[in-house]
Amino acid sequence: MSEPWLILETSGRGGRVGLAIGGQLAGTVELDPARRHNRDLAPAGDALLKAAGLAPKDLFGVAVSVGPGSYTGLRVGVMSAKMLAYATGCRLVAVPTFHAIAEQSPAETMAVDVIADALQGHVYVQRFHKAGAVWTPIDELRIVPVVNWAESTNPQVWVSGPGLTTYDAAIPSFVPRVPPADRVPGLAAVLKVGLMLPALAGDAILQLEPIYLRGSSAEEKARTISNAIKT
Repeated sequence: MSEPWLILETSGRGGRVGLAIGGQLAGTVELDPARRHNRDLAPAGDALLKAAGLAPKDLFGVAVSVGPGSYTGLRVGVMSAKMLAYATGCRLVAVPTFHAIAEQSPAETMAVDVIADALQGHVYVQRFHKAGAVWTPIDELRIVPVVNWAESTNPQVWVSGPGLTTYDAAIPSFVPRVPPADRVPGLAAVLKVGLMLPALAGDAILQLEPIYLRGSSAEEKARTISNAIKT
């Protein structure tokens, strides 16, 4: 049987788990957004494997979306992927969520800014360029005031990502938008990027953490209170 991969995407309020065989999705499960991912993630993966007549030990690899995104969701997804890799010895690839979103841009797109809400009037943003059929990041992921970023946009660079839901009105009308359905990472895109990335090994698996430049909302609130007390 062709190499089976489990795909974990938990960067949003909901989440998705997929099984790919031979590079094609063989099954998917949508996680209930009203529940925590850790209640559904393992059973969803087990169900997909059983439906395909497979066991965890048969997996060739696991591709996990590592953010930025939901603080809790990302932690659960990354921890689940690490545990699976350790338990089965399968490969583990960490897929930057924004890279997967860039892969879903329309065929005519040559450059795209992927954005997500970083709260307090800021956005996560990273730009990607396409060379041939390959998307690559051309700068580092960063957090910037949405007003500053919006002023720098231009018609040659499309905009995508879940941040459009919040900040669409702040973006000039001449800037092309990726269609709504392609602004969140799909399992096929996570797999496509994952297959281009090297697998983690040894200590790199143990040290893998989600990508978030800020802590959880609770941590941010605690930091704000602490700073206020100090002043």
